[in-house]
Amino acid sequence: MEPLTLLTTRKKSSVVRTTKNSRLFKTIINAIQEKKGENIVSLDLRKIHEAVADFFIICEASNPQQLRAIGEFIQEDVKIQCGEVAYKHEGYQALQWVLIDFVNIVVHVMLPDVRKFYNLDEMWSDAESQEHNG
Repeated sequence: MEPLTLLTTRKKSSVVRTTKNSRLFKTIINAIQEKKGENIVSLDLRKIHEAVADFFIICEASNPQQLRAIGEFIQEDVKIQCGEVAYKHEGYQALQWVLIDFVNIVVHVMLPDVRKFYNLDEMWSDAESQEHNG
């Protein structure tokens, strides 16, 4: 009988986590759109065992200044709207690819040439993808 109780408890906490992730997800997408990020795609990695996160959100910036602005605004808006701080971020020195790690959601803000070269969308093609433009 105890294992059933554990499963029920686990399921409830999973629902809370999904709701928290949904709010974080929407906040990130909105922040990118507000700063005019382009070609916004989310990859749902939850069914891929090797994945390091539940979601990747990938977008492009047309120049290094916009890349910085998008990355910084995502972090600022998530802190205000969700009360969360990124676990880790990197790429602000080279300003070609900024990665912001919120543990369950990892954001990639890239210049178009860098995105084309690394082709994360294709690398994780097993994941369900969704466009968020407009």
